[in-house]
This record gives sequence, C-alpha cells and structure tokens, in this order.
Amino acid sequence: MNLHITGHHVQVTPALREYFTDKMVRINKHFDHVIDVHVIISVNKLQQKIEATIHVKGRDIFCESVDENMYAAIDALVDKLDRAILKHKEKTLGHRHDTVILQAPEVE
Repeated sequence: MNLHITGHHVQVTPALREYFTDKMVRINKHFDHVIDVHVIISVNKLQQKIEATIHVKGRDIFCESVDENMYAAIDALVDKLDRAILKHKEKTLGHRHDTVILQAPEVE
C-alpha cells in the first residue's frame, strides 16, 4: 500500500503521519488489496478537513471529514473509509458468488 499525505495550509508532522498510518491498519485488516491511498489535510480557520482517496482494483473510494480537532477528523474519516471498504468488499464477493450460482448445472 502506497500512502501519500499532503497538507494544504498545514505542515504534516510526523505525529500526524504516524497517527494516520496506525489507523489505516484497521482498513488493511478488512481488505488487504488496497493499492494507493492519497490523503489531503487542510486547515481553514477553525475547520480541520481531511480527504482521502483509496484506489482498489477497479474502483476509487473517496471520503472526507471536517471537525474542529484534526485527530477527531482522522478518526471520523477512518470510520467512513472502513464502512466504504466493507461495502465494496461485500459487493465484489456478492458478484462473484452470483456468477458461480448462475453457472451451476441443473441436476434432474
């Protein structure tokens, strides 16, 4: 998994990078076929905004979160990404199982 973290109007500190990397372990436990993750951290007055785009095979998943605290925004973003990854995983498994059922020969 390639992780790219950039900051707009904020410097990405090693503590922020490490915190986000530790949180991404949860997503890798659910779905280990993540190719790239692009994260943009931005600050506008009192709003801390974090956006992430996850590239998986055949699809890009985008989520964003806004909060007054950057660490709370990261937590909310990882929760959203986790739900989106699980939904994507269920869809791909569902499509695969549907094709197997359709191809099964009928026994008389």
